[in-house]
Amino acid sequence: MRTLLSTILVFLSFHILAQEKIQWLSFEEALEKVQQHPQKIIIDMYTDWCGWCVKMDNTTFSDPVIIKYINENFYAVKFDAERTDTVFFNGKQYINSNPDKKRSSHQLAQLLMNGRMSYPSYVFMNEELKVITVVPGYFPADKFEPVLHYFGEEAYQTTDWQTFNARFKTIY
Repeated sequence: MRTLLSTILVFLSFHILAQEKIQWLSFEEALEKVQQHPQKIIIDMYTDWCGWCVKMDNTTFSDPVIIKYINENFYAVKFDAERTDTVFFNGKQYINSNPDKKRSSHQLAQLLMNGRMSYPSYVFMNEELKVITVVPGYFPADKFEPVLHYFGEEAYQTTDWQTFNARFKTIY
């Protein structure tokens, strides 16, 4: 009986965790939240045509360990790098200067990614809304976990990536 009850509890725990999702915000919502409660931001720079972006959403960003860490340590932003609306940031206006042109990137995406338009990419910002770095590419959950911790724990300030990654103890 105990084994059955334990099995049911484990199943329910995983089921509840599997239903959790990253609390994605718009860029504007994240800016508002940072003003009220400073916290780091992770921006998922994606496009509608990017297959690796979809894969990241369906695998890594659906993983319970990744979801939990992002929700607890970052404001998470989904940013379509080809969006066509106007965004205001740090007193400036940013637009997509060729919104009708295929694969035309938004000026704010260009700024935040230092002109290196590669998708998916993840922009990490500190509490003062300064870009820490941009990390491009698809990552499976076990490879993305140390990246999140490196910036979430501010290890980047004292330790180089190779040393941190070699010492990191993954949950997987």
